[in-house]
Amino acid sequence: MCGIIGIIGKDSVSERILEGLKRLEYRGYDSAGIATLVNGKIDRRRAEGKLVNLAERLKDSPLAGDVGIGHTRWATHGVPTENNAHPHTDGKVAVVHNGIIENFRSLKKELTARGRVFASDTDTEVVVHLVSDFLDQGKTPREAVQETLHRIEGAFSLVIMIAGQHDVIFGARRGTPLAVGLGEGEMYLGSDALALSHLTNRLIYLEEGDWVELRCDGLQVRDEHDNDVIRETKMSAVSGAMTGKGNYNHFMQKEIFEQPAVIGDTLHSFINPATRSIKLPEMPFNIGDASRLTIVACGTSFYAGLVAKHWIERYAGLGVDVDVASEFRYRCPPMPKGGIALFISQSGETADTLAALRYAKSQGQKILSLVNVAESTIARESDVVLQTYAGPEIGVASTKAFTTQLTVLACLAVTIGRENGTLSANDEAGIVGALTVLPKQVAEILHHDEEIRKLAVNIADARDVLYIGRGLGYPIALEGALKLKEISYIHAEGYAAGEMKHGPIALIDPLVPIIVIAPSDDLFEKTVSNMQEAAARGGRVIFLSDAKGLETIGDMASATVEIPAVADFAAPILYTIPVQMLAYHVAVHKGTDVDQPRNLAKSVTVE
Repeated sequence: MCGIIGIIGKDSVSERILEGLKRLEYRGYDSAGIATLVNGKIDRRRAEGKLVNLAERLKDSPLAGDVGIGHTRWATHGVPTENNAHPHTDGKVAVVHNGIIENFRSLKKELTARGRVFASDTDTEVVVHLVSDFLDQGKTPREAVQETLHRIEGAFSLVIMIAGQHDVIFGARRGTPLAVGLGEGEMYLGSDALALSHLTNRLIYLEEGDWVELRCDGLQVRDEHDNDVIRETKMSAVSGAMTGKGNYNHFMQKEIFEQPAVIGDTLHSFINPATRSIKLPEMPFNIGDASRLTIVACGTSFYAGLVAKHWIERYAGLGVDVDVASEFRYRCPPMPKGGIALFISQSGETADTLAALRYAKSQGQKILSLVNVAESTIARESDVVLQTYAGPEIGVASTKAFTTQLTVLACLAVTIGRENGTLSANDEAGIVGALTVLPKQVAEILHHDEEIRKLAVNIADARDVLYIGRGLGYPIALEGALKLKEISYIHAEGYAAGEMKHGPIALIDPLVPIIVIAPSDDLFEKTVSNMQEAAARGGRVIFLSDAKGLETIGDMASATVEIPAVADFAAPILYTIPVQMLAYHVAVHKGTDVDQPRNLAKSVTVE
């Protein structure tokens, strides 16, 4: 959520800040703004809504200045209005902020008592007034920022600009990410590599508690104890060219159609096709000796964890717990000796997941992470990183990140089974064979795009939609329902098909579509039985299965989508594609904002 960019440069910065903010749109936002220093004074433009509104404001009233900060805001404290948009300033100090200042109420009360006047409803504004108050007490800019950081509590990244100080800006991170970009006679700050990809590929990722003093010709990083430290410079592989839509109408559509390639890229990083075997990164422990595996994630990544639980328990014989990250640590779960904890996060910055990781580490667990960003905080705090190769995913609703997560988790399940002796070399070779044909099979499903678009027209008028599946199909039912509700705003729920008679069947009438995920596996007949119960009550059944399954049900379904025949193990990856396509086309037909759905953010960096 929220996006930050700052530039201390050699010439006008506002257009480059705006470009950086455009690269951060995928994170989700409801207002935006830019502030610069012009002849020592802070000048600012802000706008509610999309960046095009800010761009129009800048067109009508250009913003000069060689030092500037910008922000896309996703509202937490204070409604999404221009008045609450960042940057916040009192004329002396300007601040942009991601995260939450948890003690802002007590600080605001204290500052108000000293005569400070607040102009917004946000928690962020206390930072402005704290820094300004310390400056009024005669402290230097560095001292004022330092003292402010000692006073505020919470999870945040901050960029601070001070009137009259054309030669310095400050950044700080605690809990949420912030990167320094190194230029030639210029320096940059950004929420992630993508924000800075049009400016530089040389980055320094601030570590937990770090704060930085940035000048055109250099920088000084200090840790949470204010000690000078040196952080490693890394080269980013992210480029601005990776963020275009190409010939597609939406980023989500483009990312759906990229899945044959990115699944293939991810498989190639872990599979040796010659030996039909899997090789994960070297680990400082034997994963086959794990006493239990705990998987923690949020949202779509949580559903990937549910698929992994099925794979690992069935094919590797290792007990697995799967938890929602936002709930996990608050019950203080006892964790087993010799256990491994796996944390799944596309961005690698998800606040709940990171907090859960730190709890598991405190409980003596070995830490695995599955992320799409190798330089992320979760990756840096893990013993072993399993990386997906999805590339930047701009659409808020996850598509290719989810299927590449499943791809890596499949490789992990096979590795655990091989290492603990549950799977033989022949078993491994068979599963690898099923995985290697997935890119081709995904491409086949994409050819059904027009057929699925026509189906979507008949779903777009629904008030409620049910998704059902059994076994490995159940998490895909959950994921399908999530996708539909995220981008079309239709209420949708996913259920284990066997649970229909325990309550959800009461919802079925002729106006309720039921999406059935039913590969021809050992649970197929049971799923068909549940489908028949729904059809008998007038439900509009859309049946997803292979040719054998469709032949079995005849004309019992209102509509069908044929999926290529696939090995049971690989089915969840393949059956994810049509539910993504269905959600996409329903949303397009309804005219919703597909790539940036209301109220949602791409990266949730506060709890």
